[in-house]
Amino acid sequence: MGQKVKMVEAICKEIRLHLELRSISFQGTPKGRDSEVMEVKAEVEIISSLYFGGGTPSILNKEELGLIFESLRKGFVFADDIEITLEANPDDITDEKIRQWKSLGVNRLSVGIQSFLEDELVWMNRAHTAEESLVCIDKIHAAGITNFSVDLIYGSPILSDADWKKNVEIVIKKNIPHISCYALTVEPKTALDKMIVIQKKENVDAEKQSRQFLLLMDWMEAAGYEHYEISNFSKPGYRSRHNSSYWSGETYYAFGPAAHSFDGERRKWNVANNSLYIQSLQKDIVPFEEELLTQTQQLNEYIMTALRTMEGVDLNYIGSIFGEDKISMLQTTIKKYESTGKLKLVDQNIILTKEGKLFADGIAADLFF
Repeated sequence: MGQKVKMVEAICKEIRLHLELRSISFQGTPKGRDSEVMEVKAEVEIISSLYFGGGTPSILNKEELGLIFESLRKGFVFADDIEITLEANPDDITDEKIRQWKSLGVNRLSVGIQSFLEDELVWMNRAHTAEESLVCIDKIHAAGITNFSVDLIYGSPILSDADWKKNVEIVIKKNIPHISCYALTVEPKTALDKMIVIQKKENVDAEKQSRQFLLLMDWMEAAGYEHYEISNFSKPGYRSRHNSSYWSGETYYAFGPAAHSFDGERRKWNVANNSLYIQSLQKDIVPFEEELLTQTQQLNEYIMTALRTMEGVDLNYIGSIFGEDKISMLQTTIKKYESTGKLKLVDQNIILTKEGKLFADGIAADLFF
């Protein structure tokens, strides 16, 4: 039996074990909890958002994906307007695969484009080509999928401002309704990190990354996109329903290796090693660790995630949930960043300015308790 089949079977078993445990734990309790599978969001029996991601689910065939859908449907009802997203690499997208995904109910794709420029894709050691990046968008449109997203990377040493504009202009011209943009990061001990250390490749320039992010915000705003979260832009009505729930602190369950779940108070994460995950599930054991968040940690997590959104941190919410004294304790820090033009207070909501978004993590940390 191949590793891919074993993985699908393990995920299906984790779903079943979760449903059995939930049936015992919540028997007779009020409804209203959310649930997630492979990153699935739901309210007890009704799933309103389902996300296949965190890896390369597009390599699964129709039968393998179908087994996961079957496991879900045994314990949950799919909402009539459910958003079902599947992450895909451009080189995995074919007309036949899109038809198969649609037949299973997938109605949203998240495509890891990274760049529409060949030189940059080669530099990043991506498997797909610039032509495949462009062609896959046309295939998605032709298949009638109107709700989809692409990922782009900015700030690489070889990406000029002019080439960055070309990437963004393709998004606008191709009528792509959602875009997620991330600054290139160099993870320690990766091949890229080693190449930079031995000076075979140039290191990233933080000033350049900031400039390209500011340019991105201007271009997307001019094109009518909402900058609804620091890394995410969408046309009105096309926000990622699933990811938005993370930023608003909703409950979710997640299944699979390295999957993270959250119920508002407790965070749980599965082992990341694929083999250990499969071996444990073969023994009917879900290999996970968990952490119970203190009220202070819950407050800090709310500040960290909400500050990234266009709605910002709601002081009235903080006062009602965590205590009015917390609002007064935040005032000095708020005024400090207001005076430097990095945030503004609108109807008791702390909202980052464009300049402030460059310093989001630092400002959030300064607001922590």
